[in-house]
Amino acid sequence: MKVRALKIPDVYVVETQPTSDERGLFARTFCQDDFMRHGMNGRVVQCNTSFNERRGTLRGMHLQAAPMAETKLVRCTRGAIFDVVVDVRRHSPTFCQWEGVELSADDRRALYIPEGCAHGFQTLTDGAEVLYLMGQFYSPAHARGVRWNDPAFHIQWPISAPILSTRDAQYADFVR
Repeated sequence: MKVRALKIPDVYVVETQPTSDERGLFARTFCQDDFMRHGMNGRVVQCNTSFNERRGTLRGMHLQAAPMAETKLVRCTRGAIFDVVVDVRRHSPTFCQWEGVELSADDRRALYIPEGCAHGFQTLTDGAEVLYLMGQFYSPAHARGVRWNDPAFHIQWPISAPILSTRDAQYADFVR
C-alpha cells in the first residue's frame, strides 16, 4: 500500500500496489501496522456497504460526535464516485475546507477520513457500490451531518442536481 497525505490534516488517499500474473492481480487494501505507522487509526469494528442505483446519487455529509467519533476508510468497489471530506474540527488549520477525490473500482484507491471530519460522496456511474471500514460502531444518538450544498463549504459537486434523501437535504446551515 502507498499512503498519500492530502491538504486536510490526517486525510489520506490509500493506493494499492497490486502484483499481477496470468490469474489476475493481488493487492493489500488494509494493514493495521501500515496505518499505525502513518498515525492513522487502524481499528476496524464495523464494515458497511452502500449500493446506489443511479448516477448522481449523493450521500452525505455525515459524521459522528464524540465520544463516538469515527474514522472511515472508503473504497468504491463497483463503478465510480466523487468522495468528499469536509474538515469541521474547529481548531484545525483547514477548518471548513473540503477536498474531493474520485474513487473507482478500476483504480482501487481508498480515502481515509479522520474523526471530526464530515464525509459524503456522489455517484458518477449507475450501480456504484461503496465499502466502508469503520473505526467506531454506529451510534444514532451521535449521528450528525452538514448539508451537501452548505455555503460555508462551497463544495463543487460534479453533478449539480443530485438525488438526495430527505434527511441529507434538510441539514441546517453549519454554524462557524
